[in-house]
Amino acid sequence: MAADLSAALDAAYACARRFHDARAQRRPNAAATVEWLLDAFGGPTPEAGSDSRTVIERLVTAADPGLTGSAGARFFGWVIGASHPAGVAADWLTSAWGQNGASYHSSPANAVAEHVAARWLVDILRLPPECAVGFTTGATMAQVVCIAAARNELLRRAGWDVEADGMFGAPPISVCVGDEAHASVFLALRYLGFGERRLIRIAADASGRMLDDSLRAAIAQVNGPLLVIAQAGQLNTGAFDPFDAIADATHARDGWLHVDGAFGLWARACAATAHRAAGAERADSWGADGHKWLQVPYDCGYAFVRDAAAHRRAMTTSASYLPPSVNGVIDPSDTVPELSRRARGFATWAVIAALGRRGIAEMIGRHCDLARRMAQRLARHDGVHVLNDVELNQFIVRFGSAGSSAASDEATRRIIDRVQTDGVCFVGGATWRGVAVMRVSVISWPTTDADVDRSADAIIDAWHGFQRES
Repeated sequence: MAADLSAALDAAYACARRFHDARAQRRPNAAATVEWLLDAFGGPTPEAGSDSRTVIERLVTAADPGLTGSAGARFFGWVIGASHPAGVAADWLTSAWGQNGASYHSSPANAVAEHVAARWLVDILRLPPECAVGFTTGATMAQVVCIAAARNELLRRAGWDVEADGMFGAPPISVCVGDEAHASVFLALRYLGFGERRLIRIAADASGRMLDDSLRAAIAQVNGPLLVIAQAGQLNTGAFDPFDAIADATHARDGWLHVDGAFGLWARACAATAHRAAGAERADSWGADGHKWLQVPYDCGYAFVRDAAAHRRAMTTSASYLPPSVNGVIDPSDTVPELSRRARGFATWAVIAALGRRGIAEMIGRHCDLARRMAQRLARHDGVHVLNDVELNQFIVRFGSAGSSAASDEATRRIIDRVQTDGVCFVGGATWRGVAVMRVSVISWPTTDADVDRSADAIIDAWHGFQRES
């Protein structure tokens, strides 16, 4: 058994090193078709087992052509971090250690690692020091945790015990959310019983920023509990909602302000970008991803709640076999809805320790500079339109005409397809204000000036090729 384990780990390590060393040369899009992958992974259910090294080698052979270059330097399609080596190594150990990260008693080391890493995160993001922090699978579950705490606390203030009596007959909560909020916010609200038709959608400006005067007008019509959800970093444009004005309006009505900061909240960690998120610290809760700008391996998100008691009331599970917390360390199961989960504290602790406050700030500033560099290179060419001010690391591009045009929609989609097929870089597509756009997200730690220039050249080449063929 020991020899089998050693052989499997040696094979996995060798493969991981090869993958890492080839990171810069890998195509950012997967080469394999779904049919190829089904054949490679498929076959009848194994009747007898194989030695672990053989299994790992088969896994690598089957998976490699189906892996995207999302951990590489020229992957700009979605807001995906590139798994920092310190986090990867810590994540390997997490798997080897096999800890259930739900409680102090099931893993004292993870509980304390999460406790310390949580304090570091609150400090780096300049959030209120009294915050409780839950380590989730990602920003979507962070929104669920935060909005659950908001829902339960708002109803408690209204004299309703949702933990005991549920939602049937509860006072209705008015939920105000920006028109350009991320899909994860609407998903979290749906999970928690807030029907989409019941939401109050607040108009946004040309960059997707919530209009505070529209919010104030909406709040003026609200009676009863109020939840407002703002955004730090709009998915397409990187724009930030006006947090001070939103906080004033929300708290004047004793409402709860939640901030979706999946990637944009990290702007607070960098002096060059912190002003974008000014006032966000006045919120009552915040959701963020670790596997985006912090470069922690999947999966990792963070739910920050100012009112630790409200956080625990919404999440804590009680059972006779579950012992209490120890020595002031909040049990992880008091902050997220899982009793069996990965020990997420180790990788987060390792990446923060490896980068430090200065390293995180430098990386964020560098990515924003690279996004501006790339956008400027593209915008120099006729028929290439960058549709937003590059406030952070996100921008959107349209080809042909900037305005609504079926021909430009088709051109933009064709350029995206061509760039993805050529394989120099990977960009995504979206619809923004009714028109097709190319989305670019610069957030991978290995990305350099050379990667950005090479990628911009590939996009321009695709555009010029399209023009010649048209």
